[in-house]
Amino acid sequence: MAEFNERTLAASEAPDTRHEPPAPHPGPTPRARATLALTSAATAVSLMTYTAPVVTLRDTAADLHTPLSAQAWLINGTPLGLAALLLVAGSLADDFGRRRIFLLGTLTLGITTALGAFTGSTWLFTLARIAQGAASAAILASSLGLLVHAYPSPRGRLHATGVWGAFVSGGIAVGPLLAAALPNWRVAYAVLAAATLLVAALSPRALTESRSPRGGRPDILGALTFGLALVSLVAALTLGRDGWLRTEVGLLFLAAVVLLAVFVLVERRTATPMIDLGLLRRPAFLASSAGGLFTGFAVIGLFSFLPVLFQQVLGLTPLDTAWLFLLWSGLSFTVALQAKRLAGRVPPRRQLAAGFALHAIGVLTMLGAIDSGSWQRLLPGLILGGIGSGLLNAALPLLSVESVPAARAAMGSGAQQTFRYIGSCAGVALTIAIVTSSTTGPGHGANIALAVSAGLAGLAAGVVLGVRERRGA
Repeated sequence: MAEFNERTLAASEAPDTRHEPPAPHPGPTPRARATLALTSAATAVSLMTYTAPVVTLRDTAADLHTPLSAQAWLINGTPLGLAALLLVAGSLADDFGRRRIFLLGTLTLGITTALGAFTGSTWLFTLARIAQGAASAAILASSLGLLVHAYPSPRGRLHATGVWGAFVSGGIAVGPLLAAALPNWRVAYAVLAAATLLVAALSPRALTESRSPRGGRPDILGALTFGLALVSLVAALTLGRDGWLRTEVGLLFLAAVVLLAVFVLVERRTATPMIDLGLLRRPAFLASSAGGLFTGFAVIGLFSFLPVLFQQVLGLTPLDTAWLFLLWSGLSFTVALQAKRLAGRVPPRRQLAAGFALHAIGVLTMLGAIDSGSWQRLLPGLILGGIGSGLLNAALPLLSVESVPAARAAMGSGAQQTFRYIGSCAGVALTIAIVTSSTTGPGHGANIALAVSAGLAGLAAGVVLGVRERRGA
């Protein structure tokens, strides 16, 4: 009875909160905001380094005395490093520490970009570009892992991945404009190197270390076999544009297949695999991987070479080309930044499908524009394509971290982006091969490349919607 009275008295003295508004949702901490700012800045600079050559390719090739047959390497060097090391970097970030891998990536990107500004030959520049891609892989893969740790709630994660995806588009937008506005491509590389080193200097005190709790030894053998397999595959795709039946191309494809088979055997036997092959049974992981692959193949591959055609066929200057390219990439940035508002109503996979559909419609409206010499006819297609690209860049990072356990967020990001840049290398090689093999001129070849890109995007929309969750999964 005494216990009852004490509880009754305590209840009567407690404030009545039934009609009070709920407590406000706590916002991100200052350290979480710093993590988002630094990872987004580093990601933007990585993409600026990646896209800078698209408007300066002619000047860079002339300065380095690069023959036409080797110019694809000037673009494909960075995606080669990215594709080869993204999954490796993601796995290492989860096991060794995301902050540690991020710092290593930013420092290496700054140094290799500075070295690229002083190279005097095609192969030295290509090697610098490959090293930049490897450093960018460390940045991109570790960034999402850092963000998942800094923003553990679904609402916070949605905001963080949306901002990060927007900065992917922002880097793509600003890179060509910066390269065209500065006196020459060497100065542009020096500026990008300085910006990266600044991020590297600010990061040690601002970022918090995090890693996967799974423990165990790192999967070194898996990392080596997978990295070498992708190097062989991307090298074959790049060399293939000069003849797919050449002996060295066939040997590289064969090496890629053999090394991938060895990688699968290694992953099945190790206690702490670099990638859990069981994820391939997850529809969300398959959709993320397919979305990344087709984004590279249909979107990035085409738009990496279109600026070259704007200059060669339409006679635009590098700066005019950069401003025209900005219509597409700037819209992509804006849409990606705002697309997080759709996430509560539109699932990421439907956003992906919508993005691919808009890209397909956009490039189809561009048919005949380059051949006719009218840059004005490109505008509707660039607008639609930019909106579609923004939806893709917003949905892909969210889907990549949602498709894997939270402890393997960096690996999930690395897997999706690995497929993205494999597709990019293949898309660039395919676009250049189509355009240069046309017997009636690059304008007609551009029409074929646009039609192929639209077809691939339509196929991608069907694939990401067609992969469905199994009942009871």
